[in-house]
Amino acid sequence: MNGRPVPCSRQEIGTLFLFEELAPDQIARLCRDGRVEAFDPGPVYLEGDPATCFYVLLEGSLVLSRRTGDYDVEVSRSSSRGVYAGAFQAYLGDRVQQVYNSSLRVIEPSRFFVLPAESFAGIMREWFPMAVHLLEGLFFGIKNVQEAVGQRERLLALGSLSAGLTHELNNPAAAAVRATSALRERVAGMRHKLGAIAAGPYRRDSLEALVEVQERTAERVAKAAGTLNPLEASDREDAVSDWLEAQGIADAWQLAPTFVQAGLDTDWLDQVAAAVDEDTLGGAVRWLNCTVETELLMNEIEDSTARISALVTAAKQYSQLDRAPYQVADVNELLDSTLLMLSGKIGPRITVVKEYDCTLPKIPAYPGELNQVWTNLIDNAVAAMRSTGAGGTLTVRTARDGGHVLVEFGDTGPGVPAEIRDRIFDPFFTTKPVGEGTGLGLDISWRIVVNKHHGDLRVRSVPGDTRFQVRLPLTSTESDAPQEPS
Repeated sequence: MNGRPVPCSRQEIGTLFLFEELAPDQIARLCRDGRVEAFDPGPVYLEGDPATCFYVLLEGSLVLSRRTGDYDVEVSRSSSRGVYAGAFQAYLGDRVQQVYNSSLRVIEPSRFFVLPAESFAGIMREWFPMAVHLLEGLFFGIKNVQEAVGQRERLLALGSLSAGLTHELNNPAAAAVRATSALRERVAGMRHKLGAIAAGPYRRDSLEALVEVQERTAERVAKAAGTLNPLEASDREDAVSDWLEAQGIADAWQLAPTFVQAGLDTDWLDQVAAAVDEDTLGGAVRWLNCTVETELLMNEIEDSTARISALVTAAKQYSQLDRAPYQVADVNELLDSTLLMLSGKIGPRITVVKEYDCTLPKIPAYPGELNQVWTNLIDNAVAAMRSTGAGGTLTVRTARDGGHVLVEFGDTGPGVPAEIRDRIFDPFFTTKPVGEGTGLGLDISWRIVVNKHHGDLRVRSVPGDTRFQVRLPLTSTESDAPQEPS
């Protein structure tokens, strides 16, 4: 927005604190290269537009704001002469993107001294060469440090996730190995018992009935295993053991737990007894015991390998290694993969509650970077709850919020003190002990959510109820928005 040009007074320009130490010929150059403009209430420039001018307030009142999601958040308001805004990084040239990093508006008739960005850059380099070198070093030094520490933060998170994933994979893999070894022994036992049955006094119709019972038993094992609580299982074991002992079958106390684990009871044993002769009942029961053990071991192998497959799938979903960086993504699926990857780190003392809105549409996003946001927020929540020396509850909730998807991470930790709540998103600010935090987790999360996804990240906190809320737009503002697969 262009203002109305008004005469430039060298005397007035020379009274501004930025220029009061300049020589008369330097003031004259400022007036020659620059101009004074008057603005009525309204916008002067908008965030993201090319930064073409450097503005210094002569009189009036200005407001600076930044875009957060669908809202303009006021970051500064001033009526002080000499406050400046606009292209004040023009001296860095094309090494950084020269755009306005905020929006400027005036709330009453105001006048500015306006200096074109090219003139501002030339004057800075010519009049203050040493200062420019120092400022360049400071700017790029801070930028490099942020990038290096940000990379370290990602590597630390990756190392933590790798350790957790290794632990999570090791458990089902070890269970599958143990079950496979035991299965080999049970199959060998079944071959031995099958030979004994074939050499025994079984009639053809009894063998056919026994095979039918074996098939029905295998079906029941898959359906009924693990449905009893410990007290019910103990009572049933006593009943099955008593039944076996009443039939004169030795080692009833060893056989009973296997049958009960498979969901079998005395009614099932009555069916077995009805299918075979009394003299062959003991051998039939032991053969069926091997069948049950074999089915249980195969169930364990199936569960373990399914767990491994789920972890590998979650790792691929989390890393997004085989997918485009920018795509249409299911937020609930991203959260599930992150929670699964972090399950070892979360530990058994923290209860995870999922409150997902399953009707949410997929959204255009950078899934790999959103997973980094989820990781940072979950890690902070877990650390906060552990700091109390007790467990807690992590609640992950998704919902639709107008034109946004809301993702909320709630924890029952001590909360974020009010005096530091405005600083937690600042780079390098951390409340963790030295060596345990870089202070960039929330800063990185903020930049991913706000700058890259044009969303919003905020916190609401009281002791026992802290909620970090991420809002992501349902529709893309990117020109290269991904398309939903057909």
